[in-house]
Amino acid sequence: MDWKKELKICMYMVIAFVIFFHLPAGNPRFDNAVSEALKLTRWYAREHVLLCLVPAFFIAGAIATFVSQNSVMKYLGPAAPKLMAYGVASISGTILAVCSCTVLPLFAGIYTMGAGLGPATAFLYSGPAINVLAIILTARVLGLEIGVARAVGAVVFSIFIGGLMYLIFRKEEIQKANAMMNMPQPETSRPLWQTVIYFLLMVAILVFVNWGKPDKPEGIWYFVYSYKWEITGVVSLLFGLVLWAWFTVTWWKIVIAIIVTVMSGFLFPHTPLIPFVAGVIALIAIGITEKGELLTWLEQTWSFAKQILPLLLGGVLAAGFLLGSPGHEGIIPSQWIAMAVGGNSFFANFFSSVVGAFMYFATLTEVPILQGLLGNGMGHGPALALLLAGPALSLPSMLVIRSVIGTQKTVVYVSLVIVMATITGILFGLLW
Repeated sequence: MDWKKELKICMYMVIAFVIFFHLPAGNPRFDNAVSEALKLTRWYAREHVLLCLVPAFFIAGAIATFVSQNSVMKYLGPAAPKLMAYGVASISGTILAVCSCTVLPLFAGIYTMGAGLGPATAFLYSGPAINVLAIILTARVLGLEIGVARAVGAVVFSIFIGGLMYLIFRKEEIQKANAMMNMPQPETSRPLWQTVIYFLLMVAILVFVNWGKPDKPEGIWYFVYSYKWEITGVVSLLFGLVLWAWFTVTWWKIVIAIIVTVMSGFLFPHTPLIPFVAGVIALIAIGITEKGELLTWLEQTWSFAKQILPLLLGGVLAAGFLLGSPGHEGIIPSQWIAMAVGGNSFFANFFSSVVGAFMYFATLTEVPILQGLLGNGMGHGPALALLLAGPALSLPSMLVIRSVIGTQKTVVYVSLVIVMATITGILFGLLW
């Protein structure tokens, strides 16, 4: 018997026993924190996983399957022209406008395919941070100066953080570029424009199913929101036609998938998630029964899902326990946070950046949270610091980022976001 191994197991058992023995069950704050952790995780599973992560997993799987490493290296690789690489990364994030968790599968996809660390982290930050709708809402609710500062800060941050990540790990990035320099050109089975349309349709599905409700029931934004499921249905139909015409999927499989999805929509007209799930299941069934690149696409999608989803759910559970959900406290009293972010001191800005980095914010929820904190005495500098650190990071996203790029790079990335958010908050607080 390996007594060293057995002693280690015994130690873990003793630690677990001590934790459960002293578990403060029955304490109101502890019980409430557990309840908020479970509620937040339930909400995340119901509202976020299906509409945000599932489409993102399919896109990430498609990147790994249909996008060649040469293409990624050409535009986003370590040896790519810096202006083009960081420009493409920032613009891509702006177009997607996703939250800190939804961007993770896409980040993992481009990074594993050979994207440079700098452009990849620029994309990682820009996706959640440069959200046009969130910036507009920030300006309307919190004030024009904070809205403008958030927009400018997010754009500068995405490029600056990416550049610093490249410089810090420059030696490793150069080795990566040299290793892939002589990579042979792969044979392509279809024109580039077909692949582009294929990706654009998936991105459109991701964007429209997550289209948020505007403040006022008027204008083009509200029109799109009112018919987002109908628009998603049309885009999904076009996607099915693409699979049939360009990816040689048997036509009757597409027809059956359309019939099942449409029938579920008629049976449950007030629950659009059901036909959406039916469509996803139909797509999975098509992928399983096909061979070649479509089956590979499904396998890559599943690979990203099993790597990322457990870490995200565990992180959301921990974040809910510690900090609660919007309007509800976790184990840490909200009064402590409100007291710590008053004024424009270094500590207030730093604390606000750290809380923003670790707390999970669903898309657009950071605005009403800050509105309440500003009403309780939060300074404008710490408010901006939270806006720059919060949407781009969260405890769940940190766990996933670590699994993709490693502990050292994750620590550096998180530290850069916190430090830059702190400094920007201090400077903004001095001006306003």
